[in-house]
Amino acid sequence: MKFKLSVLALVATALTVGTAAADQLADIKSNGTLTCGTLGTAEPFSFADPNTREIVGYDVDLCQAIADDMGVKLVMKPMSVEARIPELVQGRVDVLAGNLGYTPERAEQIDYTTAYFVSLQKLLVKASSEFAAIDDLAESRISAPKGSSSERYVRDALPQASLLTFQDPPSAFLALAQSKVDAMILSEINAEKFVAQTGEKFKFVDQAVAKEFWGLGIRKGETALLEQVNATLKRLEESGEGQKIFDKWLGEETTYKLKKPFKFDEPVSDPVLRPAQ
Repeated sequence: MKFKLSVLALVATALTVGTAAADQLADIKSNGTLTCGTLGTAEPFSFADPNTREIVGYDVDLCQAIADDMGVKLVMKPMSVEARIPELVQGRVDVLAGNLGYTPERAEQIDYTTAYFVSLQKLLVKASSEFAAIDDLAESRISAPKGSSSERYVRDALPQASLLTFQDPPSAFLALAQSKVDAMILSEINAEKFVAQTGEKFKFVDQAVAKEFWGLGIRKGETALLEQVNATLKRLEESGEGQKIFDKWLGEETTYKLKKPFKFDEPVSDPVLRPAQ
């Protein structure tokens, strides 16, 4: 009888520990720190301020709003494109805000919040080239950040193309600038930065390769944390604070001159290949 009671006690203890370990939101509040993963090399989403060297940007302001609603301190952790999901799954970051486009494959590994950006994936080529449409690049060499959704879209839209992957967007762009590839695929908003820095040397082909929703990444099973982050995104949408953050980094008075084409509280969905735009 004592043996049975001991076994039951061990099982109960294990269940209690498992429940506690699974409540990441409680751990964040207990520790007083929210660790938010981001790229740190993708202006205007996350990049090093040239004066302070601190990571700033659209992602950072959104993560700060989430941390503020929790009443905790924010810590930003830069990482590579390829390392994003492993870092989240292994618990090295609490929330992932690293230009994370929604795909069904990723949704099997992590949970997504509601949308925090909508991205057009486009092909960037040299202005002197004759490439004007997606199919003109059917058998060309194309660069992409390794582990990115951009990489997947090239494989789906241009299966005969030769794909070269690189550690981060700047490296993929450098390959195009040095004529090691014929085109680069990237979120239009990220590619605009490179175009702005190099003048008239580059252009986009006419049609987007894909339209994708970006969400923040949360580890599977962390329901309380997911609900908390979604509640912040909903508050940002309803209060107008989200619009102010968008306008600050991406709006009509910035280099990008964008209008916000989404709501922070709308669900993410499957990407659309070759959208009508």
